Amino acid sequence: MDEVTLYGAPLSYYSGKARAYLRWKGITFRELAPSPEVYKQVIIPAVGYPVIPVVVTASGAVIQDSSDIIDYFEARATGPGLGPAVYPATPRQRLAALLLELYGDEWLLIPAMHYRWAYNRDWVLGEFGALRAPDAPPGERRALGEKLAARFQAMTPALGATPQTIPAIEASYEALLGELDAHFAHYPYLLGTRPSIGDYGLIGPLYAHLYRDPASGALMKRLAPHVADWVERVHNPPAPGAGDFLADDSVPDSLLPVLRRQMREQMPVLADTAIRLANWRERNPGKAPPRNIGRHHFSIDGAQGERLVIPHSQWMLQRPLTYYRSLAGADKAAADALLDTLGGDIFRAITIRAPLKREHNRLVFDNQGEQR
Repeated sequence: MDEVTLYGAPLSYYSGKARAYLRWKGITFRELAPSPEVYKQVIIPAVGYPVIPVVVTASGAVIQDSSDIIDYFEARATGPGLGPAVYPATPRQRLAALLLELYGDEWLLIPAMHYRWAYNRDWVLGEFGALRAPDAPPGERRALGEKLAARFQAMTPALGATPQTIPAIEASYEALLGELDAHFAHYPYLLGTRPSIGDYGLIGPLYAHLYRDPASGALMKRLAPHVADWVERVHNPPAPGAGDFLADDSVPDSLLPVLRRQMREQMPVLADTAIRLANWRERNPGKAPPRNIGRHHFSIDGAQGERLVIPHSQWMLQRPLTYYRSLAGADKAAADALLDTLGGDIFRAITIRAPLKREHNRLVFDNQGEQR
């Protein structure tokens, strides 16, 4: 395996996902905070804009996006000493794991950003400043942190966290903590004694923002101590490469409330995203998908709001949807039985008329046709 450099940071949402995976997989890597020179010479030429995490291998491969990073190593690093696959082989477990990756990556961004900037702002500004100038005096670090963090803080209302929705966002998140705590009281990971891609989707928000940020971490430890234990276990695995998924393609009943929450809160937004992206493409032939395409309605725990329409969320949706639509026979029946218990008709009904793919670290339209 090539020498691996992970350009990331402890406070970075998706760096937490990539780091935890590399540790459990047994892949030797070094983690560096990207300097302005690295952004200019490595990351921006490969990706198009400054972003982390980014992995660079000794052979010169540059991989951005935490799911792409995981898939890159899953294709190369399975075997003795490197840990088994994080994708379950059986239909119910694999679909559940992919759905939970989607949930963590794209939906828990809302409470993660809200709690960071509503309850942890002063601390986080120091963290941002220390990334760029760790030896600077505290006042200089804070001033630099204000500058570096401005665009992240501005994203919070754009993601939907406004005075009208914040009480519902907090109620939903605290209820989710309770649901996950009940599950992790009995299981070390989502699907048994080894982590799945679903665990890595959830670890991004639940470690980097909601555990590590001090006020949020105190809330988690008070309301959901088993979730806090899971965070520590996933981020610093006690037995890298060990464990098994549950036998007989079992998805524990204790996970069903979490998946039902995803279906009623996130899935309507994703269904509308697919429609709006298809309409945008028809109006803009030949153009690449932008990072957002306006705003749309969403509902959470009874509150109504608006948030950005994010094409990347559709790309993440396509992962479980493509897998589900690849199934046939008994495997499809097993997946359908799971979806029936979740209120999953909305997921099954989604049509992707403007499919996306990632090519050379960029999101592009996939011209090979619609998914149905």
